[in-house]
Amino acid sequence: MYPVKLHGPRITLREFERDDVDASMGLVGDDRVTQWLSFDSRTRNQAAAMIEGVVARAQLEPRTEYYLAGVLDDDSLIGFARLGLTGVKAAKLGYAVAADHWGHGYALEMAGLIVDFGFHELDLHRISAAIGPDNLRSIATADHLGMKYEGRIRDHVFTNGSWRDSALYSLLADERLVRPS
Repeated sequence: MYPVKLHGPRITLREFERDDVDASMGLVGDDRVTQWLSFDSRTRNQAAAMIEGVVARAQLEPRTEYYLAGVLDDDSLIGFARLGLTGVKAAKLGYAVAADHWGHGYALEMAGLIVDFGFHELDLHRISAAIGPDNLRSIATADHLGMKYEGRIRDHVFTNGSWRDSALYSLLADERLVRPS
């Protein structure tokens, strides 16, 4: 399925484009954001390579991930949401918002859009998220989505020079409380 465009009240999730590199630096190049992600901050060249890979993988058939840019009405990129397809009817959820836009509910809106897309369009059965145990905002987002805490994965991610545990959350299709109208 390509291209994908999902519309929310304030955010649109759209396919990443090659010219999103500079705007993506507010996410992948900002230590305030990447401290919560599974990778260290990236240089502009690394961000360009990352986006090139995202654009190429979006063309694969069958598609293995939906890595979408979160943009406002003026098409300014402020975040991303990702479903990495794993196993049978399962996906791993990821999302991030630029630090200058924290605290406005954008992560919840983006995550909700892509979760609903996963269940309703991709016919997924299970979506999971591995979240840093100290990332209280992301845990609150998972809770608002109706995700259930499953446990802790020890030394799950090596980032910023050390190992980090992850709190594992999941949601099954029949547990999703908010259905699109």
